[in-house]
Amino acid sequence: MKLARYGMREWLGSGCIALLLGGLWLFVALRLHQATGIALMVLTGLLWLAIAAFFRVPRRTIAPGDEVLVSPADGLVRDIGPVRDHGIDLFEGQELLRIGIFLSVLDVHVNRAPCAFSVEYRKYKEGRFLDARNPLCAKENESLVIAGTGQASTRSFPVAVRQISGAIARRIVCDSKPGARLDKGEIYGMIKFGSRTELYLPNEPWVKVAVKVGDKVRSGSSVIARMGM
Repeated sequence: MKLARYGMREWLGSGCIALLLGGLWLFVALRLHQATGIALMVLTGLLWLAIAAFFRVPRRTIAPGDEVLVSPADGLVRDIGPVRDHGIDLFEGQELLRIGIFLSVLDVHVNRAPCAFSVEYRKYKEGRFLDARNPLCAKENESLVIAGTGQASTRSFPVAVRQISGAIARRIVCDSKPGARLDKGEIYGMIKFGSRTELYLPNEPWVKVAVKVGDKVRSGSSVIARMGM
């Protein structure tokens, strides 16, 4: 397992601070009070591990199959349903199927492309920082959406992924810009700490959703939908 480069400022910076504090606590243990110094060293180490865990990137086997779309995020499926007021200008007027995923602070926070994906649109929106479980967060919170043309099996179709900040998450990171080409399961960004990720697909009978509300999904390895004939 490795740590996401998107969080290098946080995990490397806090690691340096932890080392400096470790030296101080070692002095305390050797010169002042052994038990206190050791306890502070252990506590500092655990705090750093907790910070680093937010930025972990576990190895994932990308779900095989040309017709398969994978989850763009780790978390809990909160809602599935059609939306027309999605705010994605590239697909204005089109009804899309939205799958919303809630990420807790314990989940992996990198985002992955759900399928082979040509990025044609990107839009950042400033906003509030409501709890990601709040139904209003999708419309009112800070967010960033990439959209374009997806490919699975023999089909080309509209696809979009929206990253939404939460009450704790205060920074969205996204590498992809219009003109980028993503492979299925490729990491393209992350939302730091708790958040919400939304996947938008065509609201068509040939889109077979493979999850239900309440399911736990993993980015890249969980099948979220299949493209039928």
